[in-house]
Amino acid sequence: MSGVKMTTHWKLNGAAARPLPLSDALVDQLIVGKSPAMVSVKKLIATVAVSDAPVMVLGATGAGKELVAEALHKASGRSGKLIAVNCAAIPSELLESELFGHEKGSFTGADRQKIGLIEQANGGTLFLDEIGDMPAQLQSKLLRVLESRKVQRVGASTQQAVDFRLVTATHRDLEKRVEEGSFRADLYFRISVFPVMLPSLSERPSDIPLILARMISDRMAANPALDAPHFDESGLRALAAYSWPGNVRELRNILTRAFVLFPGQIVGAQEVRENLLTLKMPGATAAGEPKAPPVKEAGLPDPSKFQEILAGKAALDLRCYLRDIEVALIEAALQKNDSSVTQTADTLRLRRTTLIEKMKKYGIKRDELV
Repeated sequence: MSGVKMTTHWKLNGAAARPLPLSDALVDQLIVGKSPAMVSVKKLIATVAVSDAPVMVLGATGAGKELVAEALHKASGRSGKLIAVNCAAIPSELLESELFGHEKGSFTGADRQKIGLIEQANGGTLFLDEIGDMPAQLQSKLLRVLESRKVQRVGASTQQAVDFRLVTATHRDLEKRVEEGSFRADLYFRISVFPVMLPSLSERPSDIPLILARMISDRMAANPALDAPHFDESGLRALAAYSWPGNVRELRNILTRAFVLFPGQIVGAQEVRENLLTLKMPGATAAGEPKAPPVKEAGLPDPSKFQEILAGKAALDLRCYLRDIEVALIEAALQKNDSSVTQTADTLRLRRTTLIEKMKKYGIKRDELV
């Protein structure tokens, strides 16, 4: 990968040696976050990636466990694919065939041979998400595969050798499940060699601006025609104060709403609380009628003041009048913010580039741009 410094380690595993790239920078590119909790997690990922030891990723739903699996795989140097399967999303009666595969005619409906996901992960990484929901029968079969490094398809008489890195994830308390007898203790100790505890989003609010920036960048790269929303400081503070029960997945949903409701607009605390977190249409009352901001809140004089202005005039050039007001407000905001363009843009709820364009248009000069 361009711009990423790679350190190559060689490892013999009873087969051909392969180069294993180890790079903190690579993991840092894949997983966003500079909070102390995430720095610690990323350091652990970069350290264990070159090993074949099983990794168990723990954390709440939506915290980004699948991204950890991707980082482990890409930093491992394994030449095979990353094969991911959600054990909770596949019915138990189908999960065995999905994982282990089957031979033609092994059961009703098996009209052809099927290569299981474990075999597909040969030379790569097998990611078993929500392994805590795996049926007991399959737990024992998976344990045999991990111990023998061989897999037998349903209905087959022979076994296939496999070499894969196992990464598992769960939001459940597996230790409690072991005590209850619903999860095998020997499998638990086999897969939890390196547990990685992924913090929830509410535990690292300082990472929210970075995550948002990455999400927006990815969306714009996929669709340059989109007009991205812009979260100001108050909007970011409102996001940081939220509890995030859905974690990073919920933040992605919030951003999707912002793209739809506020394209190219400044998103502040009010928009975050009233429109994005509660999904209320902006600028509308409960009855669906447009809602104008209160006069005092909008910073406008009472309508009677305009009547006084018009009383002594035969006509009023509205465009020039509004231009003069806009110029006066920009100059006042610049003075208030010690000529800082960034802070002035936040005060006037404008994009920084829009403010600079207006300043050029109206000939508003400053010593330097801040």
